[in-house]
Amino acid sequence: MSKPPVIPFQTTLFVKDMCLCLHAQRAARALARLFDEALKPHGLTNGQFSLMMSLNRPVPAGMADVATLLAMDRTTLTAALKPLERRGLVTVSEDAKDRRRKLLRLTGEGERLLSAALPVWRETHAMLDQRLPDIERLRADLRVVS
Repeated sequence: MSKPPVIPFQTTLFVKDMCLCLHAQRAARALARLFDEALKPHGLTNGQFSLMMSLNRPVPAGMADVATLLAMDRTTLTAALKPLERRGLVTVSEDAKDRRRKLLRLTGEGERLLSAALPVWRETHAMLDQRLPDIERLRADLRVVS
């Protein structure tokens, strides 16, 4: 078995500086920490807030629709729903028309908590909007990739 070629350290530095995936992951982690800290007084993480907000609709959402919206697989979504279900913030039920299909909805308590947390989310976003030079361009560019 031959020894793999040695990658020069300069290549490592180049990848560190140029890799969009690395920069997106770092930015996502930093944003997640920022929103986690802001939402902590409400007992929510940024992921839970986003999940609950995705359920804030006039009719119950299907599991597949929410998984697609949040760009997660159904197994991950199921795991993310469990703590919210245990807290009585969301319900998961069978669709009466198709028993294989699961319907997700916020409970009254979930709606109250989401309403209470929304001003914190808005304040945090307002701060970011001021700190980032072209926030609308950033949003548009991120939509192109996702």
